Amino acid sequence: MYPGKYAQQHADRPAFIMATSGESLSYAQLEARSNRLAHLLRARGLKRLDHYAVFMENNRHFIESCVAGERTGLYYTCINAYLAHEELAYVINNSEAQVLITSIAKLPVARQALAECPKVTLCLVAGGFDGEAHAGAARLVDFDEAVAAFADTPVDDEWLGTAMLYSSGTTGRPKGVLRPLPENPPGEPLPLFHFLNKLWQCEEGMMYLSPAPLYHSAPLANVSLVIRNGGTAVIMEHFDPQHYLALLPRHRITHTQLVPTMFTRMLKLEPEERAKADTSSLKIVIHAAAPCPVQIKEQMIDWWGPIIHEYYGATEGLGFTACDSQEWLAHRGTVGRVLLGDIHIVDEQMQPVPKGESGEIWFKTGSPFVYFNDPERTALTRSPDGTMTTVGDMGYLDEDGFLHLTDRSTFMIISGGMNIYPQECENLLITHPKVADAAVFGIPNADLGEEVKAVVQPLPGIAHTPELEAELIGFCREHLAHIKCPRSIDFTGQLPRLPTGKLYKRHLRDAYWQGHASRIV
Repeated sequence: MYPGKYAQQHADRPAFIMATSGESLSYAQLEARSNRLAHLLRARGLKRLDHYAVFMENNRHFIESCVAGERTGLYYTCINAYLAHEELAYVINNSEAQVLITSIAKLPVARQALAECPKVTLCLVAGGFDGEAHAGAARLVDFDEAVAAFADTPVDDEWLGTAMLYSSGTTGRPKGVLRPLPENPPGEPLPLFHFLNKLWQCEEGMMYLSPAPLYHSAPLANVSLVIRNGGTAVIMEHFDPQHYLALLPRHRITHTQLVPTMFTRMLKLEPEERAKADTSSLKIVIHAAAPCPVQIKEQMIDWWGPIIHEYYGATEGLGFTACDSQEWLAHRGTVGRVLLGDIHIVDEQMQPVPKGESGEIWFKTGSPFVYFNDPERTALTRSPDGTMTTVGDMGYLDEDGFLHLTDRSTFMIISGGMNIYPQECENLLITHPKVADAAVFGIPNADLGEEVKAVVQPLPGIAHTPELEAELIGFCREHLAHIKCPRSIDFTGQLPRLPTGKLYKRHLRDAYWQGHASRIV
């Protein structure tokens, strides 16, 4: 995200517009405000390759909070806005963030987290912070008041910065995905930018509709592409199908990215609502983050035409596949051909499997990364010879080289486009005084793709009742973001564990997926 030349060439053009409130920043305003924040960060001692964090819902301060890092050589970590304070504190501390930027809406959680984050020296609060109402909170200051004291011209030592986002892990703790930063000026983005810019047919003056939370890697990357192309991003505070469709003609949207759950919710609108939707301005629609059911994608192509593109990748950026509508129709269910990285499908012994046979997906990575301050978990993603990386997905290549996903060896759950690793919830459930053992995994959900399910082995003498189910779900929600918590809990007298102690979860999960051709919905 860097306004660059457009702050002079198209000073009054909106860089972004908030879809509901109508608030916007022009390119000239974004340039000035991000410069002020950049000076503030320098004044707080942050130098190239240092870290700060952003913990906010979609709002007008989000973009400038990222642009400031992109022009000062800093790593900025955008954090899931629905985390509980313990989870937030972990990411802040693990990322070594020195400054936290949050909002009035998220301040109660942020304040609890800051009590466990001694290295954060400043917390900027956007949205009308009243310092008198928070007496004794020395680190908390109003965002707008704080940046107003600084110059709106660039800092003397501008460098390219980038996001360091967190990817969940099978051990239950998220991992910071760190990419090497060359000593480039901010106008020279990382090579991945040029790849995505061409693939997603970005163009100067594009109108992009962003319906997803900006703390996710894909929405953040797309808005960055828009701003670097001098376009306008229309940012929804939250997704609503009717509102989304109304925004398309209102702003003459040309580009957008969604997740399959959003497709499903639009398809469930009344036929007359769908019929009156004006999608004529759209040039390209991208979707990813979760596998799309074949019938849903077919209906979307029938409705919007062959402008729907799909890709498969991970926050780690180790490999990338993509396909357009015509390629998908010829290979229904595919997530595309490999465009970045060198793909290998292997068995448990790391031996190649024949085409058409499922195995674990590995890439000779197209974009180098490490997990921040975590060499052990970085090593777990590498092949024994160190040449390949994986995130644990399973799939196969068809005869034409198109990738099809079939399963996830790590039991990762994708619910509404969000990645959820169940180990964190399992670890929490085990601590409840009535629980002897627990297994958490994804089960089918027609709207979200998957939902979180728990199977719990209560302690002897504890009745398997609806009241216990409600108690355990409430316990999870006290400590974890609700998206990570089970929607329902079944009880069993004994969970299947191997003699080694390993939970044999696949048999448990299989019972809930009977009648589905794949565990990837």
